Amino acid sequence: MKTSDRNRVIAHISDLHCGHPHFVPEMLDLAIEEVNALNPDVVVVSGDLTGFGFLPDYELAREYVDKITCEHVVTIPGNHDARNVGYLHFEDLFGPRNRVLHVDGMTIVAVDSSEPDLNEGCVGRGRYGWIRKQFSHPADLRIFVLHHHLVPIPRTGRERSMVTDSGDVLELLTECGVDIVLSGHKHVPYAWQLEEMFVINAGTVSTTRLRGRVKPSYNIIETTPNLITIDQKIPGGERERVISFDPASREYRKYISDASGWAPPVDNVRTVDHDGAGIGTGGGQGVSDAAAAASSTSGDDTES
Repeated sequence: MKTSDRNRVIAHISDLHCGHPHFVPEMLDLAIEEVNALNPDVVVVSGDLTGFGFLPDYELAREYVDKITCEHVVTIPGNHDARNVGYLHFEDLFGPRNRVLHVDGMTIVAVDSSEPDLNEGCVGRGRYGWIRKQFSHPADLRIFVLHHHLVPIPRTGRERSMVTDSGDVLELLTECGVDIVLSGHKHVPYAWQLEEMFVINAGTVSTTRLRGRVKPSYNIIETTPNLITIDQKIPGGERERVISFDPASREYRKYISDASGWAPPVDNVRTVDHDGAGIGTGGGQGVSDAAAAASSTSGDDTES
C-alpha cells in the first residue's frame, strides 16, 4: 500500500439519533462546526441518523448533514433508520442506501447493513460481487463503511447485534485489499487489526446513550505517505489518538485513551506497539493488562 503524496483528512461521525429523547442538538452543532474547521476531504456518516426512522427525524437529520461543508459526504442508514419503514425516507432525502466514492486515490464503498425492525445487520451475499467490483478500481487507500460492527467491541455488554455474515464479509474485504473498515452502532470507539486491515468503530456523536464512562465522540482519520492516524474527538473537548499505523509495514501503535472513558486505573500502560503481523503474533500484553485493570461495565444494547 502506497498512500497519496499529499495529506488527506476523513471525518467519521456516527449515531446522530436525531429525534431521540437522548439526542443533544448543541453537541451535534458543535461537532459539525469542528468538522468543517478541519476542511476534510471526505466526511463519512455511518448510520443511525435518526431515533426511530420517522419522517420528522429524517428531516432534522437532513438539516444537520446539510450543514457539513465538505464536497464529499458519504451517508448510509443504520438499524434505527430502518425502523418503521424509515429506509424509504432515507432514499427520498439522502438517496441510494449503498454508495461508492472514487476520489484522490481513495475508494470508499459504503453499504446499508440494516434490516427492517431488527438490531442485527447483514451485508448479504448478493452484494459481494458488487463490492468486489468497486474495490477493483485502482486506489492506494481502500475503505469499507457499514453501520454494524464486523467484530465484537469490548465493554459493550452481551454481543447480539453484529453482522450475521461477518465472517464471509471479513474474508471478502481481505481479498479486496481493504485497508480500513469504518462502523458505528455500539456507541463505543475502538480499533482492531485483523491481518492487514484496521477495523475502526466510532462512538455516538450527539447523544447521551452512553455505556460506562464513555463520552460522545467522532473519529478523525489523517493519512500521510508514511503514517495513518485515527483520533477520537469529543465535541468541544479532547482529541486523543486511538491507533496509528505505517501504511507500508502495517506496524501499529494502539493507545489507551483517557477521553474514551476506558483508561485503566493505572498510569504505567499508555501505548502498545505491534509489529504489523496481525492477530496471534507480536506484542499486546500491555493491552491485555490494561483491559484487565479497567473496571467492567455492561449495558442493554437493544437500541444501539
